[in-house]
Amino acid sequence: MRILSISTLFPNPVRPSFGNFVGSQMCAAAARDDVELTMISPIGIPPWPLSLREPYRSLREIPATSTVSGILAHYPKFRLIPKLGADSNPGRIANTVLPLARKLHRENPFDLIDASFFFPDGPAAATIASDLGVPFTIKSRGADIHYWGNRPRALAQMQEAASAAGGLLAVTEALKQDMAELGMPEDRIFIHYTGLDRERFKPIKRGAARALVSALPNLGIWPEGPLIVTPGALIARKGQAFAIKALSQLAQGHLALAGSGEDETSLRALCASLGLSDRVQFLGHVDHDTLPQLLCAADVVVLPSSSEGLANVWVEALACGTPIVIPDIGGARELVAGDTAGRIVERNPDAIAVAIGDILNNPPTQEEVAETVSGFSWDRNGARIVDIWQQVVASA
Repeated sequence: MRILSISTLFPNPVRPSFGNFVGSQMCAAAARDDVELTMISPIGIPPWPLSLREPYRSLREIPATSTVSGILAHYPKFRLIPKLGADSNPGRIANTVLPLARKLHRENPFDLIDASFFFPDGPAAATIASDLGVPFTIKSRGADIHYWGNRPRALAQMQEAASAAGGLLAVTEALKQDMAELGMPEDRIFIHYTGLDRERFKPIKRGAARALVSALPNLGIWPEGPLIVTPGALIARKGQAFAIKALSQLAQGHLALAGSGEDETSLRALCASLGLSDRVQFLGHVDHDTLPQLLCAADVVVLPSSSEGLANVWVEALACGTPIVIPDIGGARELVAGDTAGRIVERNPDAIAVAIGDILNNPPTQEEVAETVSGFSWDRNGARIVDIWQQVVASA
């Protein structure tokens, strides 16, 4: 099969770890002998003078093609209207990508178009697939459905695209039901769990991992006592404030926030107001090579997000042998099926603190925790998406 995949979240020369999970999925699919994959990752650039600001200034300089992800990707630039124009992004993406897609299709016709997210990628892919006369699939990962599904203009475009798609993909059974409740055809929704880099995310003895991470000049986490880690961008949806308030109820332990974002100032102020500044460390962005060591060093990983599909970092933390504390969102119950994997709790500091204390008092072994995600791999993920593509092409 010849597949054209469209993803606005994909590694590029300026942000090589941006959308790593999409890059890993596509590399796994492209490695197969029965797939020839072409990747297009549209880059949004706002009008002047906003285009002079970072990160847009650097993004403008991204070459038309690059293999930074491990596979050849095209990077056409589309007009981005920050904040005000989000609902109309699919149309601008389609208009930008269509000339390139038509040219590539004439040279060697595609069998199917794939979209990595429901919005804005999905409606854009629907327009391009209609123009080329080929079937298409759209994958949902959670936030795209839960956020954009609450915006009427975006939802209308998503519903129209879903009704025309040959197949829809959901990262959990729970997300499949959410999609069906939005009026999407349930009989065309396939479950497609995330993958896992099994060579990178695997147990390292906690003490050894703590020593490795503590030696890094930009991290230097505390070498003794319980360590709680909360990875993710410092934004309201990720809920780091709940983890900080939970820490205030624990007699011991330190919290490391791995990520950067707009909420850092308010979170630092919260730590100061609770007298926790010496027990909470802001690590900033943690690169993908260091993240496995940090996850192995943690006694507990706490992720109090308001919404997720099936977060990659849930799987990665478990693969490193570290139990997780998460709310009852997305595919939480499909991953945390027992106390070995962690706890599913109400999204409040009291419940989070109780769960952390319970795990610290009754810790499972790293090997036991890692076994709970033994079925996850990028090879399996790639094989599954190719199987779905084949089914959609065969039924077109």
